[in-house]
Amino acid sequence: MSEGKPAGAEKKVVAGILGVLLGAWGIHKFYLGYTKEGVIQIVITICTCGIGGVIGFIEGIMYLIKSDEEFVATYITGKKGWF
Repeated sequence: MSEGKPAGAEKKVVAGILGVLLGAWGIHKFYLGYTKEGVIQIVITICTCGIGGVIGFIEGIMYLIKSDEEFVATYITGKKGWF
């Protein structure tokens, strides 16, 4: 931990940027360790001809606007795979 941030907070910005830029391919899910959800995101994107990629974009924005503590509690500790 650095600067009083909770363990896992360092993943927030990277996961958020991956979600915004490559969310259609579930890269942010794989980065956070959610393999099953990442594969599902890829399938959704393929089946909807890319429209399902908006899910990853929204999740990326959500990651970035959460506080470090809220991000860690929800996605690192709580293992919440979607939204």
